[in-house]
Amino acid sequence: MHLPLNQLIAHPVSLTYETWSTLLKKTLPERPNYSLENGAIHIGQVLGKFLGIPIDTDNYYNQLFDYVNNPEWNLQLLSEESLDKTINNTHFQSIQKVINIIREQKLSINRFTAFLDGEQLLLKSKVPVIHRKLREAMIATLELYAKLEKDGLKNHELRRVLVDIVKWSINHLQPVLEKADPQKEMPKFLWYGDFKKSHQYFLYYLSKLACDIVIFHPEGKDILEGMIHEPIFSHQFQNRLPAELFPKEKRSRKATVAYRASKEIETILNQEGSGLYKPWQLRDYTPSSITLKTTYDELFILGKEIAMVRPDFEVGNGGVKIPSIFAKVQGVSKNRKEYWDRLQSLSELENSLLIRRLPITMTSTSDFRFHYRNALGKDGLINPAIMMQAHYWPYSFLSSGLQKGIANAIRRMCEKPGLKLQPRESIEDVKMYLFTQGLFMPKPIIQLLERFDYSQHVPKLIIYNNELSGILSRSDAALILLLNQFGIDIILYNPPGHNDIESYLDERLFDTHWLEDVVFNLEFKEPSIFKKGLFQGILKNLRGD
Repeated sequence: MHLPLNQLIAHPVSLTYETWSTLLKKTLPERPNYSLENGAIHIGQVLGKFLGIPIDTDNYYNQLFDYVNNPEWNLQLLSEESLDKTINNTHFQSIQKVINIIREQKLSINRFTAFLDGEQLLLKSKVPVIHRKLREAMIATLELYAKLEKDGLKNHELRRVLVDIVKWSINHLQPVLEKADPQKEMPKFLWYGDFKKSHQYFLYYLSKLACDIVIFHPEGKDILEGMIHEPIFSHQFQNRLPAELFPKEKRSRKATVAYRASKEIETILNQEGSGLYKPWQLRDYTPSSITLKTTYDELFILGKEIAMVRPDFEVGNGGVKIPSIFAKVQGVSKNRKEYWDRLQSLSELENSLLIRRLPITMTSTSDFRFHYRNALGKDGLINPAIMMQAHYWPYSFLSSGLQKGIANAIRRMCEKPGLKLQPRESIEDVKMYLFTQGLFMPKPIIQLLERFDYSQHVPKLIIYNNELSGILSRSDAALILLLNQFGIDIILYNPPGHNDIESYLDERLFDTHWLEDVVFNLEFKEPSIFKKGLFQGILKNLRGD
């Protein structure tokens, strides 16, 4: 028997990481802030954000699985993947009808909500206080939209947001709302992962309806940021990693105490910026490049430094920023011995690839326009996940971390193409060209990337172009762009001081160092046998071979 109530007021309860789950399981009368007075019912609402991901990822995903599958929690899963996107055509037409009215007339938000109600677009409840709350929540949501969005209710995205709120209310809220009782329990929802604007407003609507909401995002993105100004409990986990698909079953692996302790030490070291990284510790991180602006002399100092001691090296949020070199050396030093000593010292490093014959690549004649367009996400940029799952993806034999790194480098290269346009070529044509060429890396280049331990020695592509053994091609320039995005050091030598890479790339992308002499037809000077043998012996000793 329901008491004659006319108002439902929710108060977020004070939470800690230790108490939130216990409070979530409690009935409303058992929670703080519950009272019945003067026709109003006051209830305690659980609102919590859990951003980032703990060291034991298996346990994290197993807990998420429990939260939405174990009846004691009674949490309904909401995520971009799980939301039912179907809508009755009658409802769609009714929304369009109301949108047309607001475009023609200046309606108050209360009146606008009344029109939505009249078109049967708002849910109904047999519990009068919830029935009233549904309208109040919609009014609050529309008020927030009018406040945050340009042109308010005239904003062109209003229809999309309304369509989404209506269909998700019918598909996800209505089934649980039928059992709701503010004197016992209100609906409970768990949001997981990435989100778009409609998701934010739908979650805000549910919060204003007095539903319990807990939010989980492994990458640390906050779906309610800027939406709710009241303090909400927030817990920050140690790490930031891209959100995986919501688990469909429990993981069987269990981390040992020693494993968790080891990972915790790694995390602490990384957070304190000590620069202590175990071999291949960052193999699953996504690399990106910070191109350093250097002097000619610095090429040979920084070129031998490991990545983590270079300026602006940074690890965080699942990514590693690698300070890298991209430079061209025009001409030859007057001191020829110094010129060759420096060039040979870099080219003989174990992680260097010296190119003396051009072109490096074969231009692909394949038509990948269809593949390129299919790989685009809703933001108009290449979606690495789509590309990596496609049948044409040639790098599936590589480790998953390296595949992700290559795919993201292709995405960034196409997002801001540094390749010069050819006559009658559009920006989209250039993007498709770069996308295609990114899928045809030569085997020695792939092996160069495979040897790259991101915190350690930075691999080098050294091109010696004396113009006697071929010319640099446009597809070579595309490859160089991709390697630069990945964080590889690139140094081009051109003894006659002629243009090569400048014909294809924006000169602002790399440093140019002019030396005193220009020399034509200068053969590459091999290091002496004695010097080469001595160098290799020292290298072996350093490696402990």
